[in-house]
Amino acid sequence: MRSKVMAEVVLAVGMVTLTFPLLAHHGTAAFENDKKITVKGTVTEWLWSNPHCLLQFDVKGDDGKVVHWVGETQNPVSMTNVGWSKAAIKSGDEVTVTILQVKNGLPLGRVVSVALPNGKTLLSGEGESREVREKLEREAREARPN
Repeated sequence: MRSKVMAEVVLAVGMVTLTFPLLAHHGTAAFENDKKITVKGTVTEWLWSNPHCLLQFDVKGDDGKVVHWVGETQNPVSMTNVGWSKAAIKSGDEVTVTILQVKNGLPLGRVVSVALPNGKTLLSGEGESREVREKLEREAREARPN
């Protein structure tokens, strides 16, 4: 009996030790979480991969200079759950991206939404409450063909 309790304690400590770094990985301290910015640009790459999908796009400023932006989303499964797909965004697409920019002002951030050339807007649920994200997931499930 004693060895069974000891094994359970070791297992519990091991699980906490292994999962704790995941909380740090998914922190949001680097982002302006209360300040969304919107920019228009041309997609250079839509990388549908783990652990995060990446949207890369070029934004032409008022001065004519092009700034390369990188926006990250969640993993492909989470993005599929809110209605996104690998084929939804293509290189060359003119898009309007709303993003939570990093605090240091670099052209990086977490994608909140992408307005596509066809008029459809993809919402990531980023920066929203759990209830809003669950609503997005429900709507995406209902919109899928059976």
